[in-house]
Amino acid sequence: MATFLYRMGRWAFRRRRLVSGLWLGVLVLAGIAAATAPAGQEEDLSMPGTESQKAFDLLDERFPQSNAQGAEARLVFQAPDGQRVTAKEHRAAVEETLDALDGGDQFASATDPYTTDAVSKDGTIAYSTITYTADAVDLTGPTKAALEDAASQARDAGLTVEIGGSALEAEVAPGGATEVVGVLVAAVVLVLTLGSLVAAGLSLMTAFLGVAIAFGLVTALAVPLGLTSTVAILALMLGLAVGIDYALFITSRYRDERALGSEPEDAAGRAVGTAGSAVVFAGATVFIALVGLGVVGVPELTKMGLGGAGAVALAVLVALTLVPALFGFFGERVLSRAARKAARPGNEHLHRAPDAMARPGLGTRWARFVLRRPAAVLLVAGLGLGAVALPTLSLELGLPGDESKPVETTQRRAYDLLSDGFGPGFNGPLTVVVDTAKSADGQATTDLVVKAVRAVDGVASVGDPVLSEGKDTAVLTAVPQTAPNSGETKDLVHAIRDAVSGVEADTGADILVTGTTALNIDISEAMSDALLPYLTVVIGLAVLLLTVVFRSILVPVKAALGFLLSVGAAFGVVVAVFQWGWAADLVGIEQTGPVMSLMPILIIGIVFGLAMDYEVFLLTRMREAYVHGASPDEAVVNGFRHSGRVVAAAAVIMISVFAGFIGMNSPTIQTMGVGLAAAVAFDAFVVRMAIAPAVLALLGHRAWWLPPILNRVLPNVDIEGEALSRRARPTSTDPDAAVSRLPVGGR
Repeated sequence: MATFLYRMGRWAFRRRRLVSGLWLGVLVLAGIAAATAPAGQEEDLSMPGTESQKAFDLLDERFPQSNAQGAEARLVFQAPDGQRVTAKEHRAAVEETLDALDGGDQFASATDPYTTDAVSKDGTIAYSTITYTADAVDLTGPTKAALEDAASQARDAGLTVEIGGSALEAEVAPGGATEVVGVLVAAVVLVLTLGSLVAAGLSLMTAFLGVAIAFGLVTALAVPLGLTSTVAILALMLGLAVGIDYALFITSRYRDERALGSEPEDAAGRAVGTAGSAVVFAGATVFIALVGLGVVGVPELTKMGLGGAGAVALAVLVALTLVPALFGFFGERVLSRAARKAARPGNEHLHRAPDAMARPGLGTRWARFVLRRPAAVLLVAGLGLGAVALPTLSLELGLPGDESKPVETTQRRAYDLLSDGFGPGFNGPLTVVVDTAKSADGQATTDLVVKAVRAVDGVASVGDPVLSEGKDTAVLTAVPQTAPNSGETKDLVHAIRDAVSGVEADTGADILVTGTTALNIDISEAMSDALLPYLTVVIGLAVLLLTVVFRSILVPVKAALGFLLSVGAAFGVVVAVFQWGWAADLVGIEQTGPVMSLMPILIIGIVFGLAMDYEVFLLTRMREAYVHGASPDEAVVNGFRHSGRVVAAAAVIMISVFAGFIGMNSPTIQTMGVGLAAAVAFDAFVVRMAIAPAVLALLGHRAWWLPPILNRVLPNVDIEGEALSRRARPTSTDPDAAVSRLPVGGR
């Protein structure tokens, strides 16, 4: 691999105009495709195979007209204190408000709260359901403005009016202030690490190009593949983070090669052959873990995984080709000011041996500190991460609704008004679907179901059954007494399913409990069931891949256990913030509740790949030194000397990028931002820089032992670039000497 990538790096350096032109062409094409593609739409979560999803599918089949409607809104009216919304003047204001909505091109209907029993028992709150012919993303500005103007008209009449439903849902888009701050922090870290504005700009430029292409492709494919805005933002988040890091690793290695006397083209080849090999492996682990999310069976999770995997693959390709091409364009300006000064004629006295005369850096001093006290460092770091992970034991999974939105939003205030007027369960009704096609008496079966559901403790009310045109399906709505995300509602769903199972057995009918609340419960339970198997697969994959890369048994086991610690600690932070409310104000969370059900598996998949990034980049230099005769302790010091600073900078960059998304007004993105930022921080600075060297120090030579039979069977991927290290660096008088002596097949 190293030899192939070496040749690729040299080719990209020489053909830099062609490579840059190709990438610019891809960017233009992606931009045109995104600009001309129809707008995608936000799709509800689905979970094929669950009872609730089967019920939704049956409703689509038996009630095609009612399920073909577009966006929906709820206008919630509240009378002033001490008054009733049924008063003559307030009733007139409500009716005038609803009349103002009629006549729009996308308007379908609006219910009259006074004829549909949509007034609270105390008469203070009422609501109207407005339906449209178009989906939420297709609603025009005038249509939404008409809805808001109607609400303002009722407010002018003295009523409190809030708007719920999907009609005002806006597609979550990147570009917030916190994201800009995250990128600025990344830029500052790059400048401080590389000591060159050009080198820092190169890393940012290539990362932005890869992200722009990925974002354009996701936008263009939104309708054909059903991709949502969350998929696009995840692709942006991951592509930006890994894109900057991968460019940083290759740029840093290029500068090291130049410091060792390599000519620019050869240095570019060697940087891509060595650091680029690690980039390929690290990117492949992220790619595999994200694509593997498809086995869970949640379409939205599969799409998020594929979108993120595509962005990572683009970041790898950009780093391997465009980065060395830009080395050719920028020339000596990629080097630090000190290196450029030392390279000027007459400054030969400024050249010094890379390691012998230099004062030990922070990475070297830290490594030696850990080597002197490995047991103490291991104990403190392990116990610390274990303590942070303790909140994970109380992890509850769910899906956020309007209750999780800021109180400043009209959707959240509408949710609260409906809860006050009609009970907390009103915002999460359950739908019971009765398929009587196989039943001898459909009406009698439906009556038995209604009776059984009403008898269940925790049911506030059960509506009258609604029959399909073929009279073979009945639908009834059961309103819980408790809020949608409460544990009592979860228990109620199971209680209703148990209660109607007897009717199923006696009548032969199929009875399914669904609704948004039931679907959320089914998805959360499916995610909990899939968490351990997916984690097992990921851990097994990590051990296998690292065994191939490092040709060791104990190093992969150590890496896998460290990954578990960092993921557990990240889950602990997520539970503490989003479920317990610790530091929730700093993140902008106003309502705590269950953790987004997709997050644990998604975080595991992403963090697995990112954890392998740091493992590979740090331990590659350690193994390289060890196989060249260094002692185990010297190998650890060598790894930190060459890679410690760059890995730390890469981690800070990735943390700042992920943290930049915390300020977005989306619980899904906020949870991802907090979870991923915490996971990277724990994995990079605690697991890889404290626990890893401590374990290696305690294991000594045993850390790098591989059974002879595995040594013969396992392929040698040469991620350290040993084939390149045996070749002399070409001088200015013989720039192609080394490449002419390289074997075609690598080692």
